[in-house]
Amino acid sequence: MRFRAAVLRGYTDPFTVEDVALRAGPAAGELLVEIKGSGMCRTDLAVRRSAGRSPLPAILGHEGAGVVVATGGGPEDAIGTGDHVVLSFDSCGHCPTCRAAAPAYCDSFAALNLFGGRKEDTPRLTDAAGGALAPRWFGQSSFARYALVAARTAVRVDPALPLALLGPLGCGFLTGAGAVLNTFRAGPGDPLVVLGAGAVGLAAVMAATATGAHAVAVDRHPERLALAERFGATPLPATAAGLPERIRRLTDGGARYALDTTADPALINDALHALRPTGTLGLVARLPGTLPLAPGTLDRGRTVRHICEGDAVPALLIPRLTALWQAGRFPFDQLIRTYPLDAVNEAERDSDAGRVVKPVLLPDT
Repeated sequence: MRFRAAVLRGYTDPFTVEDVALRAGPAAGELLVEIKGSGMCRTDLAVRRSAGRSPLPAILGHEGAGVVVATGGGPEDAIGTGDHVVLSFDSCGHCPTCRAAAPAYCDSFAALNLFGGRKEDTPRLTDAAGGALAPRWFGQSSFARYALVAARTAVRVDPALPLALLGPLGCGFLTGAGAVLNTFRAGPGDPLVVLGAGAVGLAAVMAATATGAHAVAVDRHPERLALAERFGATPLPATAAGLPERIRRLTDGGARYALDTTADPALINDALHALRPTGTLGLVARLPGTLPLAPGTLDRGRTVRHICEGDAVPALLIPRLTALWQAGRFPFDQLIRTYPLDAVNEAERDSDAGRVVKPVLLPDT
């Protein structure tokens, strides 16, 4: 079958929207999904800086949501034709961490999601001239009218929900909210600092507010701080002098949890200094280099750890987030601006310039 997709052919090239072909339909354990909306995530754009490790040409996109149009059968057949689904990251399903309900730490996570699949995977997408495109990106390649996915990546959702807007619940919003709900398990009154009020950070703020935690949001941009304040956080400019002391004052002696979405070593050190004894700092952004820690930052039982995909089991967290949205307690839709697929490069420019928090591409417009 042929359909339209946004293809990235070179690491410094713009996307091209072109006809592509799928060589074969879903095999056992796979689904063919008609994409209604796909969020643009910073991880998609990081392919440009992957030093060639992520193969091109490729269809990117890994925050897809849509309608199942065909299934390949198999044990995952609980999802059927016509179901509305949100797509999330891929995992093998059988390694020790997958069996321990920690699919974000799958032994094959990098191969399946970032670097073109496993060696045994055969490219099944081609361009109009028959040239092979890289295997599905992040288990999806959802910057397209259709996506062929592993059934285990799909989470069925209520057809009454705004399907075109739900895709970011599969990665960006899942990561921020999951850090608060799963990793930290923050509760009423817990003091939490969020560094960076982008899509991931603001999702963390919303989740903190939903649980009754006290969030302090740190960012350099006044408009992002205004958003964080709207969603229940205390805003604090990243440029403020004496940042750790200010955080400690705002959190009655120090934050219990801190979430960094910036990969800024200075801010990370400030956050560690602002933690109370035994406090935890979670990192979600990939660090571009080494992370020097100032003396004393890990004193008194403070810990730092990486958090992947919000420590989420998507089939559990995504329904929790949609229920919170329906209750008016997780208004993620307020962060979204939609674009037709043909405007993919405009969406990337707006994202890079900070004009939009979460772009969502609509392949059928």
